[in-house]
Amino acid sequence: MGHKAPPSHAEADSIGCVEVLATVCSIVLMVLTLPISLFLCFKVVQEYERAVIFRLGRLRSGGARGPGVFFVLPCIDNYCKVDLRTVSFDVPPQEVLTRDSVTVSVDAVVYYRIRDPLNAVVQVANYSHSTRLLAATTLRNVLGTRNLSELLTEREAISHSMQVTLDEATDPWGVQVERVEIKDVSLPDSLQRSMAAEAEAAREARAKVIAAEGEMKSSRALKEASDIMCESPAALQLRYLQTLSSIAGEKNSTIVFPLPIELIGPLMNFTSSLGVQRTTAPLAQAQGVRSTTTSTSSPSADPGPQPPSE
Repeated sequence: MGHKAPPSHAEADSIGCVEVLATVCSIVLMVLTLPISLFLCFKVVQEYERAVIFRLGRLRSGGARGPGVFFVLPCIDNYCKVDLRTVSFDVPPQEVLTRDSVTVSVDAVVYYRIRDPLNAVVQVANYSHSTRLLAATTLRNVLGTRNLSELLTEREAISHSMQVTLDEATDPWGVQVERVEIKDVSLPDSLQRSMAAEAEAAREARAKVIAAEGEMKSSRALKEASDIMCESPAALQLRYLQTLSSIAGEKNSTIVFPLPIELIGPLMNFTSSLGVQRTTAPLAQAQGVRSTTTSTSSPSADPGPQPPSE
């Protein structure tokens, strides 16, 4: 078998010669067309921009140019401007099936910027469109591993996880993802009604527990107050007077004065005894009259026929 010599050196020399010849011709053309060629050779990029220059299809050494003025040769040089400012875009709403089999619609916003202009131009055809598609895919993949409760309560953790994943994927493109924020989580109407009913029931349960605890504390306080008042009867009278003063301060025409049951207890017993006597006396008198009437109105017994006297 014969040995073939590598043609790399010959190709490199031929390409180098062609490039040198084209460069010389471009310089000659620029000199012949002075000063009009100056308007085509000098370019300006802004502070927030960088220019990536290609000469005969090859990336020029020295990296990206800018900011300020840079020089290009006519006919053989072309360049691409790259904006280094932070760019934001909205991720379209994505229908996501969570880990607990709930379908939700989620949208987000992504902030990114160009970290390496050379890779952004050379490594990917359209870094902006590629980043948008990757963000939508990453959003679905990350949310598919979370439950609905985690999705509603751990938005910051989910956003940070998406930001790290996107940053690692876009690093070869020279793109740095600075921030990812979940904007809205849309739930089905039936699920919203169920969650609202569950939350309302939980609030009612907490309200009942709080009310029961309040009743228990107030009953304990009333018991302690009653024990203190039992030890000092004058305290009850002072409480009566305080109640009267608070009622009188409101300019009411009706005053309710509390009267202890111990004071009216004997009076109530005496009244009840008088009522019993008044009801029993007419009954006894009526029974006596009825018996007398019965004895007087009854006929005497018939002795029967008398035998004839002799």
